[in-house]
Amino acid sequence: MAHYAFLDSNLIVTRVIVGPDEDDLPEGVTSWEDHYGQMYECQVRRTSYNTHASQHALGGTPFRGNYAGIGYTYDPDLDAFIPPQPFPSWTLNTSTVEWEPPTPEPDDGELYLWEETSQEWVAI
Repeated sequence: MAHYAFLDSNLIVTRVIVGPDEDDLPEGVTSWEDHYGQMYECQVRRTSYNTHASQHALGGTPFRGNYAGIGYTYDPDLDAFIPPQPFPSWTLNTSTVEWEPPTPEPDDGELYLWEETSQEWVAI
């Protein structure tokens, strides 16, 4: 089984489905991405359920940066799915394909929320 992300004209993920394994092709189908794309008249890209922050959870090869979610953007230059930017001040780390805050979250066992106005982590 494999997962496929459907993209709108702005390369935003609108839908993710479970489909046949990419190697399980019936006669006349050369690619599930192409098949679904033609069927639904959009771009379709396979996504890996086990990939997050460019790491494979089971030790395998990471695929397309992150498992695609609705609202994620597909970046063809990075060949990766990028989650929505959580705050305007956060920047994209193109190695992990994750958004990073201007200052790291404290690692002291407490729970924190990012406060965009003050640009700091606030304990909750």
